[in-house]
Amino acid sequence: MVRIRELEIRDIEAVSIIEAQSFSMPWSAKDFEQLLTDEKSLYLVAELDGQVVGCCGVTNVCGEGNINNVVVQEAYRGKGVAYAMMQELLARGCEMGCVEFTLEVRVSNAPAIHVYEKLGFVSEGIRPRFYEKPIEDAMIMWIREPVRQ
Repeated sequence: MVRIRELEIRDIEAVSIIEAQSFSMPWSAKDFEQLLTDEKSLYLVAELDGQVVGCCGVTNVCGEGNINNVVVQEAYRGKGVAYAMMQELLARGCEMGCVEFTLEVRVSNAPAIHVYEKLGFVSEGIRPRFYEKPIEDAMIMWIREPVRQ
């Protein structure tokens, strides 16, 4: 069973490795480390059998939850890990004072879009050429009235 908990300093290396394996422009260990002291940000990890297999985070900007990144180790994708992390992130984001949430996702990332739609996010536009390496548009998704767990 997946365990969702807050990101800790001991998780930084594992999260950085997952990030580097998943993205063409990954966040560094230092980027994640700085988030640990940011009072407006909350980052969670997913743990299976004591191993960190995913991470997601939100920053509260005046009540708007900006979901910065969601990543799951490739071997654990499609098994509900991202959905479980996001459910917890939305619940805790509401506790932090977020009243709505937004994120960007590559338009070609159908599995992620499906997870976000299942959580209640809807597409509200496209950011042309938002991503680099490769250049691709981003779908802007919002959830305006999150269901409180």
